[in-house]
Amino acid sequence: MTYYVIAGERSGDLHGANLIKAIRHHDPEAQFRAYGGEQMEAAGATLVRHYRDMAFMGFWEVAKNLGTIRRIMRECQTDLLAHRPDALILIDYAGFNLRMARFAKKNGIRVFYYISPKVWAWNQRRALNIKANVDRLFTILPFETEFFAKYDYKVDYVGNPLLDALADFQPDVAFAQRINNPSKPIIALLPGSRRQEITSILPTMLAATRQFPDYQFVVGTVSNLPTTLYDSFMAEFPDVLRVSDAAYDLLHVSTAALVTSGTATLETALLNVPQVVCYKTTGVSYAIAKRLIAVPFISLVNLIAGSEVVKELIQDDLTPAKVTAELKKIMPGGSGREKQLAGYGEIQKKMGEPGASERAGKRMVEELLPAQEA
Repeated sequence: MTYYVIAGERSGDLHGANLIKAIRHHDPEAQFRAYGGEQMEAAGATLVRHYRDMAFMGFWEVAKNLGTIRRIMRECQTDLLAHRPDALILIDYAGFNLRMARFAKKNGIRVFYYISPKVWAWNQRRALNIKANVDRLFTILPFETEFFAKYDYKVDYVGNPLLDALADFQPDVAFAQRINNPSKPIIALLPGSRRQEITSILPTMLAATRQFPDYQFVVGTVSNLPTTLYDSFMAEFPDVLRVSDAAYDLLHVSTAALVTSGTATLETALLNVPQVVCYKTTGVSYAIAKRLIAVPFISLVNLIAGSEVVKELIQDDLTPAKVTAELKKIMPGGSGREKQLAGYGEIQKKMGEPGASERAGKRMVEELLPAQEA
């Protein structure tokens, strides 16, 4: 059978690649076209467009680039109809993918959604849009089943694909030796995978490093962004190192971390590294978000826990002084370290076992087989 997969950011590319591999376990001749990245391409998909062309963050940034987004969507719709897959598989990326779901449904193409849009966070009635246009929704967060039940919509909770990625992770034993000061404890800086995240958040993270001379700070960079972007901020911090596309290896050897809100916060928790969550966007985007957000936290760690396990420094609270103070609390011997690690343990119990990609892929193929046989 043929599948068309759309992901709009780096983490979606990772999960899409794992899903492609899982589908192939049950449909060995499966063919894929994708809006995604290198990982989906490596898994065997024909890459139509890279997610870097679509990774706009925040309400104001999306509004500024609306013309580009609409053009890309028209291109995607044309390509979808030209190939008419057995199923369109959407991965998160709500603004784009919910419109693609409606378009595909209208044109008689079966729609699967893997990793639900965060409709529970704001404008919750978008759940009705999903119910109307998505044939099967495969969720990865335990609280989503109860949320969608309020709209009389039964979802497939398959577990979290991060557990798959972490189960497959094999630490590079030589990684720490490649860092200049392996004798110093390491603190990871994970400033995100979008340009806007780097420019808004990395400078504050770096400023806080001056208060910890006994630690080696290492920035986890991503190859989909130019090295010159990092250079412009790191030039004044010659003792801060960087590693590219090696977040798991970096976290594996880290004592603590500063992490931009997103999937990386949950990855950090699952790897048992105490963290401070950082987030900052433009003033306009933040003002809009503050009016719309319907949940008490922004990090997946706290949302899954249902309480504050990790400290979230958001917008005006993201200052070097506050980052320094919160980081000290989660260092060895700090007042908040053991409590945070205990909270991680409770989250890991809620998350369940690995196998999300495999379960989702198997169910998708099973769902399509009756139609194929008919």
